Amino acid sequence: MKPFEERLARVEKNVRENKICVMIIGLGSVGTYLLDYLVTLNDPVIKIVVVGRNYDKMQLNVNIVRISALIRERCKSQIEIDGSVDLTDIDSITKSIEKYQPDFIVNSSRAYPGLKYGTISWKNIRAYGLWTPLAIRFTKNIMEAVNAAESHAITINTSYSDAVNMWLKSAGKPYPDFGSGNFNHLVPRIKYAVAEILGVKNFWDVGVMFATGHFHDVCISKEGHSEGVRQLLKVYFNGDEKNIPQEEIFSRCKITMPVDEKRNMMNASSNYRIITAIIDTIRTHRENIIFTPGVFGELGGYPVNVAYEGDTLKIKINETVFSMEEMRMANSKSMYLDGIEKIENALLYYTDEIIKKVERAFSVTLPKSVDYADIENFAACIISEIIESQLKK
Repeated sequence: MKPFEERLARVEKNVRENKICVMIIGLGSVGTYLLDYLVTLNDPVIKIVVVGRNYDKMQLNVNIVRISALIRERCKSQIEIDGSVDLTDIDSITKSIEKYQPDFIVNSSRAYPGLKYGTISWKNIRAYGLWTPLAIRFTKNIMEAVNAAESHAITINTSYSDAVNMWLKSAGKPYPDFGSGNFNHLVPRIKYAVAEILGVKNFWDVGVMFATGHFHDVCISKEGHSEGVRQLLKVYFNGDEKNIPQEEIFSRCKITMPVDEKRNMMNASSNYRIITAIIDTIRTHRENIIFTPGVFGELGGYPVNVAYEGDTLKIKINETVFSMEEMRMANSKSMYLDGIEKIENALLYYTDEIIKKVERAFSVTLPKSVDYADIENFAACIISEIIESQLKK
């Protein structure tokens, strides 16, 4: 795959020349919300291509977004539909990428659509890592296609990026540049909580520096605590660091949310934020900070700066508050609690604890490790032996 710096420079050039193309792969609820948010930008230089294999279904979703935006007089972006793409067929994905030459590619597809895997796993085993082979299933095909098309696109994965991106990298495969998901969702909750504690109305003046993995994203958001594990977190107001007990902050992060598809507004917003932060920095030279899991193939979630250094656009993990060693260690501990012991040499290693929990909850015995080469078969087993078995109950 083309080096990240080379692809970023190409995207920068296209933004400056007012020709931006965003490709959304998979137009379920995440993809449809993202389409709506991008259309609402009302930016005529942004073309949006939605990709999948069910043209009629995608057309329905495009129509409602387009007409709703027109009612609001916010529909200047061009929208195209490519209904010829089967995500099990790398060649068909490659042809679509070659045709449209996108600047940003967002993978919002799911190997088992219409189901939040966490609705099965959290209440039974309090961990999400079990689903990694399923989460990577289409992501690996998309990234192979990005590579085959020699694309210059910046790529964003919405499917368990905390682990999926690293698994691809460890196997020597092309991997997404960024991820979206629960880590992106938690930072605004923290800002809201800090503003509430300080008694200030404008939570936009609250700054956060934070790094953690998927287990704690979920635990803090759902239950308002960090399971007794101190987090790498610093908070600021108007640039001044505030010494607020983490427990007090996290207790206020438990904000009631829907559990149906409306929840995916947050995931779509995470994708939107990454895309618009990059475009905004190119257009204004204003520095942006984003929070993203799986960035550059790292395990867990990290703060990332989008900024110019002189005349050169740079996107890199922020190490001004916490070192990479500190952040990697914190993320490793969090991902262990999510059921992932380590990822190396193309192998995903489950923890002994999650193996026991899955055996007890689902009467299924996980292997200690899953090889990248076995992803398809193992993902099929997860679907048949766990998901479909649970849905029948």
